[in-house]
Amino acid sequence: MQIAIVLYPGLTALDAIGPYEVLRLIPDCELRFVSHEPGPIITDSGILVLGATHSYDETPAPDVVLVPGSEANTTTAMADNRLLAWLNTVHKTSRYTLSVCSGAMVLAAAGILDGHPATTHWVAQSMLAKFGAKPQHDKRIVQSGRIVTAAGVSAGIDLALFMVGEICGRERAEMIQLVVEYDPQPPFHSGHPNKASKTVYTLARAEVLQRAKNPRNAISVPVILWRNALVRVRKTLGIRRDNA
Repeated sequence: MQIAIVLYPGLTALDAIGPYEVLRLIPDCELRFVSHEPGPIITDSGILVLGATHSYDETPAPDVVLVPGSEANTTTAMADNRLLAWLNTVHKTSRYTLSVCSGAMVLAAAGILDGHPATTHWVAQSMLAKFGAKPQHDKRIVQSGRIVTAAGVSAGIDLALFMVGEICGRERAEMIQLVVEYDPQPPFHSGHPNKASKTVYTLARAEVLQRAKNPRNAISVPVILWRNALVRVRKTLGIRRDNA
């Protein structure tokens, strides 16, 4: 089984590495980090660097594809025509297409989430509907056929364990959970907007929005909005993208 995890500049490291540490324990798994070309990819911290092992062209038909999110570069990825074209191509033959956090917005920009229930980071939930998806605000993992989306950052580990269960069965998934000792016992209980106090929610939202600021949005956002407008016009004309 070939699993491709997408890397792009400014991605959130845990969105990719959390699932990687689980999925790499699937027997006979070939795992790739894919991008425009092999090489170093700087994450959103500006400090940590991950390495793309393969290009999109070298990975034409992965069994599983996973798109991570980003603090500030999600819109840049959403406007990356080459990435979106690759996602549309591999989604036609993939066994599963996955996203973590705002990676769902990249799938949505590619038209893959049209008409599908999906989740993402709580700050970005309202945006999903604007791209044809059906937001599931209180769900950590949402499966819609072979599309599976996860909520923010840490939910990527849950997603990966869920996928091991789907692919290999519950016993293997539980074994991997024990191997990585994934036994969450957080010292605080504010990991979802429904649990956080109003003060904590306000502070967290401000922090996320501040971190999301990116000068490239001045270029990326108009591109995304224009493409989305064209998609809506094409739908009214009965021209639909073929994304099951």
